[in-house]
Amino acid sequence: MTVQQVKQRFGIIGNANGLNRAIDVALQVAPTDISVFVTGESGTGKESMPQIIHHYSSRKHSEYIAVNCGAIPEGTIDSELFGHEKGSFTGATGERKGYFEVANGGTIFLDEVAELPLQTQVRLLRVLETGEFIKVGSSKVLKTDVRIIAATNENIQEAISKGKFREDLFYRLSTVPITIPPLRERQEDIHLLFRKFSADFAEKYRMPAIVLLEDAVQVLNSYIWPGNIRQLKNVTEQVSVIEKDREVSAETLLKYLPEKAVTTNLPMVIGDGTKNSQSGNDFSERELLYKILFDLRQDMTEMKKLVIDLLENDNVNTINPSEKTALITRLHQDVENPIVGMGVASEPGISEMPSPSPANPNFSFQEPFQEHEEVEESLSLETREIELIKKALDKHNGKRKYAARELGISERTLYRKIKEYNINK
Repeated sequence: MTVQQVKQRFGIIGNANGLNRAIDVALQVAPTDISVFVTGESGTGKESMPQIIHHYSSRKHSEYIAVNCGAIPEGTIDSELFGHEKGSFTGATGERKGYFEVANGGTIFLDEVAELPLQTQVRLLRVLETGEFIKVGSSKVLKTDVRIIAATNENIQEAISKGKFREDLFYRLSTVPITIPPLRERQEDIHLLFRKFSADFAEKYRMPAIVLLEDAVQVLNSYIWPGNIRQLKNVTEQVSVIEKDREVSAETLLKYLPEKAVTTNLPMVIGDGTKNSQSGNDFSERELLYKILFDLRQDMTEMKKLVIDLLENDNVNTINPSEKTALITRLHQDVENPIVGMGVASEPGISEMPSPSPANPNFSFQEPFQEHEEVEESLSLETREIELIKKALDKHNGKRKYAARELGISERTLYRKIKEYNINK
């Protein structure tokens, strides 16, 4: 059985290396009885792995039970998993078999296993080690032969350090770990999934399928998808139902994406995809600062490119030739090394620059830096930038793709600036 055949059988879309690796590991461990621990962010499709493992195991003709541990109240979780005797607690009007008794000879998938109470974790550890369990309200030891596959989107190591999850249970469960990659690491799969969902909803609602224009595909791929496949499916359904025009542009698609999660390939501090991970809270301010800094760097670099273009094409005649040459050289250096140009790092060569001295009487320290009246000029540059954007759009009849190319910036940056400056398209 090949990975491709498995994907076709279980309706798994995508060709990312991380996804293929996860399926390959699942196929290798399926014939054995060892425990498997599946990790991944919420919405990545972790539930597919235990189904694959069970289907290609010797237990495939026995019961397969999926249990969402986070959805069962703490007071009844032991009864659900291990069963109870009549009268063992209020409301126990009869004997009940638990999942471990019902699934004897089969497979149990414990989703959100990190949500289990510590008392239940002790019982589960005993099942893993000896295959024995005791019903609630009973003293009789029962045996079961069940393969356990667990999954979580929690940071297990953090839960262990806080005493919320037993370390010995973790090592018994994670004999073989399988990690499902988040959607942002499967960029080549995002559009494939969108088209699949679009076709499904078109059939469901009896309407033509949504088609993304080229600029919308770029937006789709650049979005970080914090909700992963589940969020992508939700967005696809919204667009399919609400939009009358079946060809969707980037501008239209952006209406359905939370603005705070739209990114432009910026280095970003992200969490490990866990529900209670502190990363989302602790690093949110740092992430915002990163975004502001790198947006500023990008904007400054683009403005410097525009100034270079103006100077090199003799569109500015108010600067004498020597000052123009010095300014062009300086701007080229800043564009090639934008971090230095922002002043984030010390500028190379400043300490080596000559200083006024009798040996160098003609040197003027202010000459190459005379244009540092940029504080006032930044406002005029903004106005000039708006004018250039409008001219580029007019020149290409409103086609933003070619206008962006003319301006030497990305389409996404052009969209953002059009929105920021409220330019009437």
